[in-house]
Amino acid sequence: MSSLRQGQSVSTSAVGVAQRTPAIALGRVSKTYEGGVRALDDVSLTVEHGTFLAVMGPSGSGKSTLMHCAAGLDSPTSGSVRIDGQEIAGLNETRRTELRRERVGFVFQAYNLIPSLSVADNITLPLRLAGRRPDRAWLDTLVGRVGLGDRLGHRPAELSGGQQQRAAVVRALAAQPAVVFADEPTGALDLRSAHQVLDLLRGLVDELRQTVVMVTHDPAAAARAHRALVMADGRVVEALEAPTAPQLADHLVALGER
Repeated sequence: MSSLRQGQSVSTSAVGVAQRTPAIALGRVSKTYEGGVRALDDVSLTVEHGTFLAVMGPSGSGKSTLMHCAAGLDSPTSGSVRIDGQEIAGLNETRRTELRRERVGFVFQAYNLIPSLSVADNITLPLRLAGRRPDRAWLDTLVGRVGLGDRLGHRPAELSGGQQQRAAVVRALAAQPAVVFADEPTGALDLRSAHQVLDLLRGLVDELRQTVVMVTHDPAAAARAHRALVMADGRVVEALEAPTAPQLADHLVALGER
């Protein structure tokens, strides 16, 4: 655990992962909105493949803006953002959309499944919209991993909240993206279902070498990650290896008392 100076780069990597282009690389990224609100302030960050990273911070700390810029959903005011080696600054919206479709997966608090479609059709919908054929072996691996093999013909309303979120995780990974961004993925779940989804995310990283960046306000959820960043005032102020829930909770309390 260490405090970080403004502008200091944060690198996250997993032991045993072959060196390759990082999944995400941010270089001195700032984001200023109308009215002069500075949501990100000179943030540098590298996320290697095979890493489960949690990003925490109080409301207004910049964690959601960090995710939006890193995922290509929003453009930074200044700085560099690379997704799997591709610089996204200067890309038009059409090309950014294509890049997200090809290299980025998303899991949100709301499952965003189409009610009229079966689980199987929900999972493969992004691929079909992109004109890509599903990799059946990969999908079979994912479906088996999340335990939904006997639910593929069901509609979302016939599934529990935890099952719907697991289906959303498979959908996010169906295209084998460079990174999956999870925005409060357990926020709408009961405790048992939340634990199952967090177990799933950690297992996908540890066993299938996926890369996950999770934004959360929950110290217990963040503690399931390999590493956690704590943000305040648009900056990364702490980087913790193998974080624990009490550590993270203490940091959030301390920030609230500043």
